[in-house]
Amino acid sequence: MPTCAGLIFDPPGPRKAAVVSCAVGLWLQGWNDGPMDEEIVVTRRWRIPSAELSERFSHASGPGGQGVNTADSRVELTFDIARAPSVPLHLRQRLLERLSGRLVEGRITIAVAERRSQLANRRIARERLAQLLREGAAPPPPKRRPTTPTRGSKERRLAGKKRRSQLKRGRGRGGPIE
Repeated sequence: MPTCAGLIFDPPGPRKAAVVSCAVGLWLQGWNDGPMDEEIVVTRRWRIPSAELSERFSHASGPGGQGVNTADSRVELTFDIARAPSVPLHLRQRLLERLSGRLVEGRITIAVAERRSQLANRRIARERLAQLLREGAAPPPPKRRPTTPTRGSKERRLAGKKRRSQLKRGRGRGGPIE
């Protein structure tokens, strides 16, 4: 619960954040959000600890209100797939091959500047990273087994071709009209 000069403020309902007014000014305080140092859950068995992630913050373009020139709300989240100990060995090579177009020296970088809030952009970046890694780690689809057409399908195809040729032959010019 947020406190302000010894006062406890507990708004009703399941609110995510509350504005607490103090003599010092307005503060935006959130709870029920969980810390950003939690691990990222990629699959049931694969979790990435926050220590293996690198985050950079910078000014984002676009709207920002009062804090547009002071807030570093743009987030760049970087994860080193090639050297991270949390990546299972059987998935590492598959990830490096599938995500090769997005990797720079074995690292994948996600840049997010969609929201005005740095915290919201951090969450979005972490969700995108987890989704990308899930897609890259998914097992390959089963190989296609080539099949041969059945005798009935061959006969139907040839019968259709004959009907079509008869129709087209009927459209052509006949002999002289008598």
